Amino acid sequence: MTPDQKFARYVKISLVGFILLFAYFVIADMYLPVTPQARVYHPVIQVTPQVSGRVNKVLVNNNQAVKSGEALFLIEPAPFELAVEQAQLTYADAQLQNQRFDSSVKAIEAQLAAANAKLHEQELLFDRSESLLKKRSISEQEYETISANYQSSKANVAAIEAQLTEAKLARGQRGDDNLALRHAKNLLAQAKLNLSYSKVSADIDGKVANLQVNSGTYANKGQPMLAIVANKADLVADFREKSLTNFGLKSAAKVTFDALPGQVFDGVISSFEAGVSDGQISANGLLSSTENSNRWVRDAQRQRIHIKLDEPQLLSKLPSGARATVQLLPESSIGQWCASAQIRFISLLHFIY
Repeated sequence: MTPDQKFARYVKISLVGFILLFAYFVIADMYLPVTPQARVYHPVIQVTPQVSGRVNKVLVNNNQAVKSGEALFLIEPAPFELAVEQAQLTYADAQLQNQRFDSSVKAIEAQLAAANAKLHEQELLFDRSESLLKKRSISEQEYETISANYQSSKANVAAIEAQLTEAKLARGQRGDDNLALRHAKNLLAQAKLNLSYSKVSADIDGKVANLQVNSGTYANKGQPMLAIVANKADLVADFREKSLTNFGLKSAAKVTFDALPGQVFDGVISSFEAGVSDGQISANGLLSSTENSNRWVRDAQRQRIHIKLDEPQLLSKLPSGARATVQLLPESSIGQWCASAQIRFISLLHFIY
């Protein structure tokens, strides 16, 4: 065989190999999809103080594991303790004020009783004076004087009744429904709540990250001071849309992590993302904008899926952002064998890169 014939043979073999390899990739992309675009995500909770004050003690360090409810740092409690004491004084003053109103109500009720007695006396005199006037036993002047006294007593009773009504309104309801006491209790509860906020605690189990607080730091309400990376984790993978055509919920998957080369883990598709950010339209008052591209073949759109591993505790041991490769398995036995071989080959490559 001449050199030219050998070269032509090699070219044909290469072309056949390229065609077979290209065909494999096209078919595999539909029936054996794999993506290196997968990551482990841990929820990150920003720890933000709910009151402002000087930090007098930091109880944790960066990357320290903490439990939910564990204290992270303490804000100087003295101002909040004074606020609680002031609220307690306000509550005691409200109770004392109600006692004053009670005494005032009783005094006015006594005045009303005396005024009613006087009115009854004047009413009897008035009734008697009318009969005496008919008999000409008293003068009209005396009758008018008695009538005026009677009307004055009625007006006095009405005035005292108005005072009593006003005093009862000022007193308000009795017991826990009293408005002044409710207001004082609200202030006291708010002061106690602010005092409890002076101890900043973790809301979830996780690890402390990006600690930006030291003793003496002034903590501002609403300003994050550190973050907690939750132990709970989620594995997400981005596939081309057409690659997911033949797969749905509970479809089997195999996963290998860059941090664990040579190891392959089993899982299933737990959910599909509802959309991507490019599919979100904001109602900003402007006209809609169209997509402009000069490319004949645009980039393939990817869809995000969530993978649930058979060993869920594994994800909590990996850092947030850890990279992974996800292989989806078809239902056919031959396809599953090919997919398993493919992901195991990729897992071995992680020893190299």
